[in-house]
Amino acid sequence: MDHEKNRRKMVSRQLRSRDLQDERVLDAMATVPRHLFVPRAWQRQAYDDTPLPLGCEQTISQPYIVAFLCEQARLAHGDRVLEIGSGSGYQAAVLAEMGMEVYSIEIDPALSDRARENLARAGYPDVRLRAGDGYRGWPEAAPFRAVILTAAPLAIPPPLKKQVEDGGCILAPVGEFEQNLVRLTREGRAWRRESLLPVRFVRLRGEAEGLPED
Repeated sequence: MDHEKNRRKMVSRQLRSRDLQDERVLDAMATVPRHLFVPRAWQRQAYDDTPLPLGCEQTISQPYIVAFLCEQARLAHGDRVLEIGSGSGYQAAVLAEMGMEVYSIEIDPALSDRARENLARAGYPDVRLRAGDGYRGWPEAAPFRAVILTAAPLAIPPPLKKQVEDGGCILAPVGEFEQNLVRLTREGRAWRRESLLPVRFVRLRGEAEGLPED
């Protein structure tokens, strides 16, 4: 298959034709080999406008959602980003391609190992990966310009808020049956909350499962 051609089509038809405008995001999406981050059985569909199964009850998000998250994080080159939910490693690879310093936590050890292999094979060995519960974040690497959750809690875990620098943000799908992608922007001691998009993500596992709904 001509994966490079399929990537160009993905960017043109799924991303640029919608509301995505950040050329850094579009260039990264056109560069990262998404087919290396999906199971072999699904590689022919790697650039389709759909999420795909990874096993371990996880999915790789559709390309539009990955690009939308990267754009809505409003990042500058060299910013430090924390991802909760490494999955296949694809989102981390796109952020790394954009020039970000990326830290990523995955609760499933097998999936974390696979993400590490995928990132190395695709040429992004500098992404920092950790297997474990992302509820408490990565405090020794904080502060972060952005924290991006790729699984849905009922409410934002409080420890993550403490790890965002002033002016930075948290992007997360929040809710159980009706989920919304929200952006919380830190403004000193206050937080500005915006609802960006109705979405459907897998639930955030671990300690976050005990949170009351926000």
